[in-house]
Amino acid sequence: MGRVDHAPDPADVALAGRLVREAGRLAQRMRAEGVHVEQKRSVSDVVTDADLAAERLVRDILAEERPDDGVLGEEGTDRSGTSGRTWVIDPVDGTWNFVAGLDWWCSAIALTDADDVLLGAVQHPHADALYIGGPDLPTTCNGEPLPPLADRPLATSCVTTYLHPPFHAGEVGSAFARAVSGAATLRMLGSGSMDHTAVARGIMHVLVQHSMPAWDWLPGSALVRGAGGEARRTPAAGVEWSVAGAPTAVGQIVEALARDVPGNG
Repeated sequence: MGRVDHAPDPADVALAGRLVREAGRLAQRMRAEGVHVEQKRSVSDVVTDADLAAERLVRDILAEERPDDGVLGEEGTDRSGTSGRTWVIDPVDGTWNFVAGLDWWCSAIALTDADDVLLGAVQHPHADALYIGGPDLPTTCNGEPLPPLADRPLATSCVTTYLHPPFHAGEVGSAFARAVSGAATLRMLGSGSMDHTAVARGIMHVLVQHSMPAWDWLPGSALVRGAGGEARRTPAAGVEWSVAGAPTAVGQIVEALARDVPGNG
């Protein structure tokens, strides 16, 4: 049985675009003025006052315009709703890049219901590019449809990922090596949602990363699906892996990761 069409309400699509545009522009303005930086879980995991301000902006607009919906944000927002829907916020995705002065960062949001993600929206302030799409919403950039994602095998694919150095060894490192060893090339750029936009555009071809939280996975994977790609999650080496992109390459990575699961050979 196929999926039932679950196209999002145009009002929600418009709101998602507005939220990430405003959040991205606020963060960009604050970066130009200078931001305060604090470490979270590690030296490479940081938060700035721009992250907090952008999440607060989105949260406050949603409280007014979608008071019955739940809201979950990377920087601590966790509001239960009564509608069965949840907005998932990443106010600044790629904060290390943001702080360092690199341009590969964005603001991202997703809307989910009990069944699936309905839409994702990603604003790339440096390029003034707004991406919106979902499983039943063809992905656009600034309102223009993206070309359908071309399928391709892993052997001709550029893989994008992020693997912290502590995970290069051990079981997780071995699983990662299995996943990417058949790829044409590999890139680590530091923003999951931005990487997803590159996959949706066809300039990179498949993303693989372990332990991705909802705010790193849902907005961008919705864009990939809206462009005709596939998004899957699978266990290996004691963690959950997220894989999105060209369907054949995604399937080959999932198959490689499954080799350490008991009973799978």
